[in-house]
Amino acid sequence: MDIKNLKYDSNGLIPAIIQDWKNGDVLMLAYMNEESLKKTIETGNTHFWSRSRNKLWKKGETSGNEQIVKEISYDCDNDTLLVKVEQKGVACHTGNRSCFYSKLTQVVIPSEARNLEVETFSGNVIDKIYEVILDRKRNLRESSYVSSLFKSGRDKILKKIGEEASEVVIGSKNDKKEEIIYEIADLWFHTLVLLGYHDISPEDIYKELQKRFGKSGIRDEKK
Repeated sequence: MDIKNLKYDSNGLIPAIIQDWKNGDVLMLAYMNEESLKKTIETGNTHFWSRSRNKLWKKGETSGNEQIVKEISYDCDNDTLLVKVEQKGVACHTGNRSCFYSKLTQVVIPSEARNLEVETFSGNVIDKIYEVILDRKRNLRESSYVSSLFKSGRDKILKKIGEEASEVVIGSKNDKKEEIIYEIADLWFHTLVLLGYHDISPEDIYKELQKRFGKSGIRDEKK
């Protein structure tokens, strides 16, 4: 569709719902006009129209929390956009990952649906933890353990990884499943901190594993 054929309101604006392309989290709602939508398509980064400042703005231009566009859809009435993005850092100016962090009501989840919710969350838990780690890196806090690791530097992080790896070995030697699970969780967590230190995302690791998937690790050697 030609963007001119979308249904803009009387001010020439159309609401754009911004969604995380990996886990489906709704990050924010903003408005676009024809100019900002065109800019978004051309650059691959979200651009919006500020109703309060009456000007065009690029998400993350000053904060670094930019959004890389993966897909843009429009609804059946042609008057709302759904923009799926790769979010760098956080989406909300408050420092929260999503602008929708406040709950108006608490929905009671039926018991039969609770396990499904846990399973859905567990698939994204590594990404969610990594997002918190990046936030603690950018916004150092006195009371934050992760912030203290970043303050101490890489050697401290590497030392913790070495310690946790040793604990995993001990847990395995003890043949205690609960101990192994606990220590591996610690090891993974500190490994995520190291990834954050180097600005390497879990997605980079997923891609590397995907390259290896289905390939034999044993090479035939010709004699």
